[in-house]
Formats: sequence, C-alpha cells, structure tokens
Amino acid sequence: MSSQISKLRVASSFSRAANSYDGSAQLQREVGDELLALCLAQSQRVAAEPKDIRILDLGCGTGYFSEKLQSHFSKGSVVCLDIAQGMLEHAKAVRGNKPYHWVCADAESLPFISSSIDVLFSSLALQWCENLRQLFSEIARVLKPGGQVFLSSLGPNSLFELRDSWASVDKNVHVNKFVAPQAIIENLPKSVTLELVKEKTHKLEYDRLKQLTSDLKNIGAHNMNAGEAKGLTGRQKIKQFKDNYELFRQQNGKLPASYDVYYLCMKKLSK
Repeated sequence: MSSQISKLRVASSFSRAANSYDGSAQLQREVGDELLALCLAQSQRVAAEPKDIRILDLGCGTGYFSEKLQSHFSKGSVVCLDIAQGMLEHAKAVRGNKPYHWVCADAESLPFISSSIDVLFSSLALQWCENLRQLFSEIARVLKPGGQVFLSSLGPNSLFELRDSWASVDKNVHVNKFVAPQAIIENLPKSVTLELVKEKTHKLEYDRLKQLTSDLKNIGAHNMNAGEAKGLTGRQKIKQFKDNYELFRQQNGKLPASYDVYYLCMKKLSK
C-alpha cells in the first residue's frame, strides 16, 4: 500500500470500532479460519515440539484468533499485538484472564528482540501497513531461523462493486486501495522464503446496501485513503451511487460485496 493512510487514523478508527467489531466481522472470521487451517497444516512440526514456543498474533484486534492460536499451540505463549489501543483494551476485557502478552505497537517497528518469534500469524492486518519493505525487514528480524509466517491480505479487486458504483458519481476515492501479492513478494528480504501463495474470492451478501456500509463502519475499515470525499455528499450523488449498486443485485435478490483475498505462507531460512 502506498503511504496515503495515516496510522493515527487507522489506530483511532479501529479503537472506536472495538465494541462493534465482533458483531460485523463475518469476513474476518472466514478469512482468519482459513488462514489458521493453513497455519496448522504447515506447522505441525513446530506445534509438536515439547518446548515453549512463542506465537505472535500481529494485528490481533479483539483477540478472537489469539484465543484459537493459544488453544492449538497449547505449549506455547501467544503475544497479541495491535496498533489500536482501544482494540487491546476491549480484547483484554473480553478474553478475561488469558495468559496472553498484550502489546500496543506498530508492525513496522516491532518491540521484540531479534530471533524471538517461532510463528507469526497475521490475518487482514497487512493492508494497513504503509512500508512493506520495513514491515518484512522487521518480521525477518524477530523470527527465529526456521520460523514461519502466515499472512492474509486484501487484493486490489476487493469491494469492486462499491468502487465501481461510485466511479461514475465523482472522482473522489471511496474505497480503500490494496496491493497485489506481487508487491508483497517483491519486498521480502532474502532471509525469508515464500512457500505458498493462495488466492480466493470471498463474497458476502446483503439485503440492503446500508447493511454493507454499516458493517464497514462497525469494524473500523471504512475508507481512509487520501483523496476521500470530505464533508457531506449530496442527496443526488447518494441516489446515483445506490442506483449503480443495484445493478449488481443477484438473481437470489442479494447485493454482493466481493473481497479479493491472498494467503501467504513464508519461512525464515535457517542459518
């Protein structure tokens, strides 16, 4: 992603959405469950080792997958990191007295010593990072030799229905911009090898457009790009946008919202 998104805005937006996030996180559940399945399939050796392995949930949000990671890696310790302090406070309250380590920090400046993480899990957080080269440099630094990384991220065709419905209305940016996996691969350091790339389209369906826009607001993932519309949008433009989106209504009567999702598995080379 280009440096068009303010991290302070991202942190603030997700902090405000902490209480409503879980109720609207259908996509996040679907993608996270699929990424977790990949993680478990690829990391059986790590999970079986009788030692205190360290797992980092990067962009942990409300801690939903932190809990699942702790369950599957019962011999390990889970570190839950998020840039949004409000999310972490909510997660600590919801998860109760779980043995997690809660850390509020930027993924591009990880507050861990080098070679201290065995498994890094990050679902739908990568797209909020600005400097991919710096991000993966940090990931490579904190991973132990042989350590594994499991990532999911949104691709450029995500929410194309929403984007295209606004395209003929005005020239403002109404949908967050996401990068293709090739941009991710190009920014990997030499010490990290790519083991798997998988693409899948996830499609959510709604009866009304308002349900989609409310979900995006409730999870804190509304548009935060430079070039977004400022202030109120006129009624005529809103009507035209809604009419345009109606053209995507399917034979089953539902309005689709498509997400272009990439899953990536990586490994740090052993010395």
